[in-house]
Amino acid sequence: MNTAREMGVLAKEASRGLASASPRAKYVFLQNMARLLNDRKKDILAANRKDIEEAESIGMDKPRLDRLTLTPAIIQDMHRACLHVADMPDPIGAMDRQWQQPNGILVGKMRIPLGVICMIYEARPNVTVDAAILCLKAGNAVILRGGSEALNSNRALAALLREALVSAGLPENAVQLVQSTDHAIVPELCKLDEYIDVIIPRGGEGLVRTVTEAATMPVLKHYKGVCHAFVDASADLSMALDIVYNGKVQRPGVCNALECLLVHEQVADMFLPMVAEKLGGAGVEFRADAASLPLLGEHARPQTSDDLGMEFHDLVLAVCVVRDLDEALAHIAKYNSNHTDVIVTNDYSNATRFVREADASMVGVNVSTRFNDGGQLGLGAEIGISTSKLHAYGPMGVTELTTTKFVVTGTGQVRD
Repeated sequence: MNTAREMGVLAKEASRGLASASPRAKYVFLQNMARLLNDRKKDILAANRKDIEEAESIGMDKPRLDRLTLTPAIIQDMHRACLHVADMPDPIGAMDRQWQQPNGILVGKMRIPLGVICMIYEARPNVTVDAAILCLKAGNAVILRGGSEALNSNRALAALLREALVSAGLPENAVQLVQSTDHAIVPELCKLDEYIDVIIPRGGEGLVRTVTEAATMPVLKHYKGVCHAFVDASADLSMALDIVYNGKVQRPGVCNALECLLVHEQVADMFLPMVAEKLGGAGVEFRADAASLPLLGEHARPQTSDDLGMEFHDLVLAVCVVRDLDEALAHIAKYNSNHTDVIVTNDYSNATRFVREADASMVGVNVSTRFNDGGQLGLGAEIGISTSKLHAYGPMGVTELTTTKFVVTGTGQVRD
């Protein structure tokens, strides 16, 4: 078992070979990985079953178990992600833009890999594949440190990734999985700035803050997903109900699930009983402010200050009645986490203003918060959603895992 430093050395060496790899070699790697996911599906599910049994034996809660569980459908999603990323244009070497200076030199910005990325994440074993294929497509080597609860699943998937790399003639060490479950290895990785160019933590707020505070290299992060929906006075209430239901109920344990519903006071009397019937019937508990409490029935309880700005990860929804768009935007500015905010409205002016003023990595009009996802937005797989504005904001796909360098071409010019 290699130490953190040894893994850094191997990753740095592999990154040099990967940066110059041909688009064809990366395409072959991704095609081979897609095939291996299908061929070894039973082995992957068997490894995941071991993780689930161990997690259940220690009483892991339902939302975390949901994130840990692999199913044939999730493996098929990983398979499709490999094929989708394979067919995407290779960004490396592309010139984003060029211009000529008065002295005749041609200045351009060329897209290049970040180098070595360290991914530190919890629970979700599908992140092992999503992170690796995006990093490799973008020419980066990757060190993967998954949670101990998913170790068997991650080992099975990382072995397939390395097999696919070798079969495509790419450096095997372009993907390395940290085998140690010792928590001490995380701060060690965070200090390897001579080998690791970027760290991406993906998990609970505690993990993200721990990595951010320890890291000596840049961190792409999001602390939590406190997602809001504002139902405007002009909204189609049937549409709004579907959007709110999907945002909260479809998969409540994920970061783009709806956590707070804001309703214009002009439609609250009509809309909130609809919400109580449909979402309450699906098991949602409402944390209601004074105006919404009598409208939400038996599934509501009085709201406390702790319910606002809370990422519940469960069938729990904070609800507030607001006077107008100004109050909705002020509430969002105070309590959101820069993740996802949407408005349901038929008022063009309000929609335009909301898009401009709501500060989130995805702002939506008449859509569910659940669309803030790389696959849903056409990026293929994603490595995570950044709520920091440098170097990326929102879902991070292939392009977001690259940077640019200046390329200057001349005919012998010298500076005066």
